[in-house]
Amino acid sequence: MSPAMAAAKNTAGPVLATHALNKRFGGIAATRDVSLRLEGGARHALIGPNGAGKTTLINQLTGVLAPSSGNIELAGEDITRLAPHKRVRRGLVRTFQINQLFAQLTPLQSVCLASSQSRGATGAWRRLGADKAALEQSAELLERFRLADVMREKTARLAYGKRRLLEVALALACRPRVLLLDEPLAGVPDGERADIMATLAALPPEVTVLLIEHDMDLVFSFASRISVLVDGALLAEGTPAEIGADARVRAVYLGESHEAGSHEPTGCEGLS
Repeated sequence: MSPAMAAAKNTAGPVLATHALNKRFGGIAATRDVSLRLEGGARHALIGPNGAGKTTLINQLTGVLAPSSGNIELAGEDITRLAPHKRVRRGLVRTFQINQLFAQLTPLQSVCLASSQSRGATGAWRRLGADKAALEQSAELLERFRLADVMREKTARLAYGKRRLLEVALALACRPRVLLLDEPLAGVPDGERADIMATLAALPPEVTVLLIEHDMDLVFSFASRISVLVDGALLAEGTPAEIGADARVRAVYLGESHEAGSHEPTGCEGLS
C-alpha cells in the first residue's frame, strides 16, 4: 500500500470535505453553500441535471477554480488555495469527461510517466524505460485494467472504451487518496461499457471515490452514498434507496422529462 493510501486509511474524520463552498460568476451563483463530506474508502456519487454546478464544484475541488468563499480540506489539511499539481501530489486525482491522453505514447509509457511524476521524478521515456521494476509495476496495473493486450500500441489507435480505461489507470498510477471520476462512461459505446463498470467495481477499497455521472445504472450499482446537486446547491444526500425514493429528486429527474414530452431518460429506473 502506498503512503498516500495508508494515510487515507488511517485518517480520522473525512478524507475530503468542503465547507459552505460558494462560486459566483458576476451575479450568477454556480455553487451555493456546498458542504460535502467523503469518508475514507467511500464510494460516493454526485449527480444532478445539466447546469447543476457539478463541473464547477469539481473544478474547485481540484484547484482549477478558486471558490468565492468557503474552504476545502483533504485529510484534515486546508487545500483551498493550493495549486492543482500540489493537490495531485497530496493524493487528489481527477479523470476528465473528455479524456486527456498522450495519443502518441503507448499505455505502458503513459502509466510509467504518470507513476514517476507522482513520485516527483522527471526524465525522458528512454530513461524511465530502463527501470525494469517501474515497467513491471505499470504492466501489472494495465493488466488489472484489462489493457495488457494493447499496452504497447499507440494510444491513438485504441478503442474509445480502452482509452477511458487507460485514463482511470493513469489516475490510479498517481497513488490517489481521493479519485474523482468525471463521467467515465461518457461517449463509450454500449458494447464497451461492461469492462469499465467491472474495473470501477474492482478499484482498491482504500481509495476514496467521488463519481460524477449521468448514467443512473452505474450510479446506483456503484455508489453507497449519493449527493444530488441542483442549481448549485445540495438538494438531497443519502443511500441509493433513499435517493431513489426521494420525491424532490424524482421531480428533478422525471418531472423535467415529462414537461418536455419525452420518455424518461436512460437509467432513471433507479429513481422510479
